[in-house]
Amino acid sequence: MVEQRTEDRIRVRQVTEVQFSWSEEGRGEHGSFTVQLVLDNGAEEYVLQPTAEDAKVQLELFENASAVYFDLDRKVLIPNNLALG
Repeated sequence: MVEQRTEDRIRVRQVTEVQFSWSEEGRGEHGSFTVQLVLDNGAEEYVLQPTAEDAKVQLELFENASAVYFDLDRKVLIPNNLALG
């Protein structure tokens, strides 16, 4: 019981897997991106629906950070040790 309450209080989790997807909305129309975040090896999942521009920035964040965390309450990606340059 105590372990479950502690687990429920954790609101910032490490992104351990990420899956970028693009879906066609209709022939000749713009598509849409989704980014599935697997948090703490499957403890939780969250799906982002970024614009194309935001998806590009997010992909660069994942490529250049040693680790990325996600704040479930504030819906914020938090890169750790971001490689600059």
